Amino acid sequence: MGAIAAIVAVLALLGACGVPAEDRPRAVTPPPVPFPATASAAPTAAETGAVTEVLYFARDERLVPVIRRADQVPALDAQLRALLAGPTPTERDDGLTSALPGAFTSAVVELVDGLARVTVGLTAVDTGRSDGRLAYGQIVCTLTARTDVTAVLFLEGGTPLSVPRADGSLSSGPLTAADYAVLINPR
Repeated sequence: MGAIAAIVAVLALLGACGVPAEDRPRAVTPPPVPFPATASAAPTAAETGAVTEVLYFARDERLVPVIRRADQVPALDAQLRALLAGPTPTERDDGLTSALPGAFTSAVVELVDGLARVTVGLTAVDTGRSDGRLAYGQIVCTLTARTDVTAVLFLEGGTPLSVPRADGSLSSGPLTAADYAVLINPR
């Protein structure tokens, strides 16, 4: 009999741990969305803007989307500059890197009918880099994450440049994130 009384007492206590009922509904204010990917004790300016900016960086030979907050939608060239600048110290602490340093001497972008035309200056010296797929994938995935960009075309000296897709094949045509999908790690 003592065991049954103990079980009943435990069940009664557990039943009292719920959310109390209210007589009438009340308004609940939802938090702002989208939610930041990571939380920190004090939000930085990059976590509190009104719009999102998606940049792709690298971790463990994979492309990783990073969401930054901005006060307004960045211009296409500003977003490319942010990508070329690389991960923030916090993002680096999270293991993110960039395959872009040393891949180009310059990169300039213009938007023509939804096609981001990226003119690059290639380094004259063979650096022995083997992460070209990630470097081009970072740019393609970052730019096509925007609603105003449908594809990315790479140019050198006004001529289409053959760049590696995720599978290592070369393309001199417009590329989309689908060309690098197997490299994308959701986070």
